[in-house]
Order: sequence, then structure tokens, then C-alpha cells
Amino acid sequence: MPIPPAPADLEGRLDAILADHADLEGPLLPILHAVQAEWGYVPPEALPLIARGLNISRAEVHGVVSFYHDFREEPAGRHMLKICRAEACQARGGLGIEAAAKTRLGVDWHGTSKDGGVTLEPVYCLGLCATGPAMMLDGRVVARVDKARLDALLAEVEA
Repeated sequence: MPIPPAPADLEGRLDAILADHADLEGPLLPILHAVQAEWGYVPPEALPLIARGLNISRAEVHGVVSFYHDFREEPAGRHMLKICRAEACQARGGLGIEAAAKTRLGVDWHGTSKDGGVTLEPVYCLGLCATGPAMMLDGRVVARVDKARLDALLAEVEA
């Protein structure tokens, strides 16, 4: 999926976000969360503007964005599928669920299906260790996932 052009009024909206966080000590993480909440990702064009606003280097901003897996550098799909990769889920068949999801969506981790419908992300424990493998689809946690259940849930969001 090609990276879209910068959002409209990026600079003006970003100035407002920076102003909203001006009184915080160590505001970079809250600012990045606000930027992602605004546009669904952290536009690359925002990094130098954030750096300038905080009087830090672009490398520092980029380092934080690339270090934390929850920050996206491109828009996610309309639906988010997160599959647990923790040991308990792996022991209960998680690898098969991962493979089935990757095959069905035609993507690897952090990828979005060609139609922009579903983004596939790994997650390391959803707290359902006794009922794995587990996944989360659009914030809804699902336990005891097998290929048939995965297919049914994806069919719901692909419709």
C-alpha cells in the first residue's frame, strides 16, 4: 500500500497538538500518541515539525517512533487483527493461526491487505493463556481461535 501524501493542514493541526502538550515534562510520547490518534499513524512529514517544536533532533523523534511498535509510520487498514505470539498461545496452535492469517491476507507482520481492509500485527500476550490461541480483532479479544474461527471472523470484516 503506497504511503499517502501528508494530511491536509498537517502543520496547523500539529501546532495545536504541540501547544496542548506544552506544559508537560517529557511531552514526546503524549504528542506522538495524539498525532497517531489524529491521523491513524505518525506521518513522516510530522517528525521534523515535532523535533523543531520540542527543540530536539529529528533522529530522537524517529528513534522513539521506530522503537515503539504501537506507532505506525503508515496508515493501518480499516480493521486491525492482532495475533498473540506468546509462548502459551504458540504451544496451543498459534503458529498455525499466524500462517493461516498471513496466507489469507497475503501479508506478513505489520502488513495491510491489498484492499486496505485488514492490518496484521503481532501482540505478546492478551492474558488468555489458558484459552489460547488468542487474537484481537478491532479491540475485541477472541479465545480458542482455530482456522475456521479465524476465517469466519475475517469474513465478517471483509464483507
